[in-house]
Amino acid sequence: MKKAAGVSGHRSATAPVAGQPVPAGAAADLSTRGRVTQLLLEQGATTAAQLGSALGLSPAGIRRHLDAMLADGDVIAREQTVQGHRGRGRPAKVFVLTEAGRGRCGTHHYDNMATAALRWIASTGGPEAVEVFAAEQVSALEARCRAAMEDAGDDPLARAEALAGALTAEGYAANASTIASGGQLCQHHCPVAHVAAEFPQLCEAETAVISRLVGTHVQRLATIAHGDGVCTTHIPTQPGRAQSGKTITTTVRTDK
Repeated sequence: MKKAAGVSGHRSATAPVAGQPVPAGAAADLSTRGRVTQLLLEQGATTAAQLGSALGLSPAGIRRHLDAMLADGDVIAREQTVQGHRGRGRPAKVFVLTEAGRGRCGTHHYDNMATAALRWIASTGGPEAVEVFAAEQVSALEARCRAAMEDAGDDPLARAEALAGALTAEGYAANASTIASGGQLCQHHCPVAHVAAEFPQLCEAETAVISRLVGTHVQRLATIAHGDGVCTTHIPTQPGRAQSGKTITTTVRTDK
């Protein structure tokens, strides 16, 4: 009964009656859920305990907000992936934003118009025209990130870390980490995910930019546009370069 009451309260808070002020308690709930949404956007799959700790909420408090967000379709819960040996007991659940949850962040404005424009470009100029358009669109982003990475040095992993900071400033909620096989650049937000789902040239152009900025061959392992929770780019320990001196990019499609 308590759980049902919590969900009911969330629905009245998210859909206030026109002309009536939002109660203080409901406004506080909306503010907290906005912070939960932002954390999930930035960090990707996160446990309830991690969210509660970051927000200073008790286990019961964060569970109340997550239950409401689950009921509204803003998040989904799934089992946590554990690397290596796993102890006894069921793995912890992690929470991930749904497309609806991402949409509440104001991330998909003008998607329909952008998709229609790209369809027109493809129908009049063919796939090559879409590739040219995609490259042109990311050129300004590349220039801004390159300027922000000016003091990053030549090491690809150090450059990836600097690039993550630059991309975060651009709204991509990115982070870089070192793994056994090299480095990994993760982007937890994609401003053009819906459009890129139909036009992968946008992802390919972005991958090429990452390769040039990091200064080595990279491999795109996952993308939000194709249903993954995070755009993940692998940076091998031993870089591979083309004989022409240009970097090579590889995009791995994750369509199922």
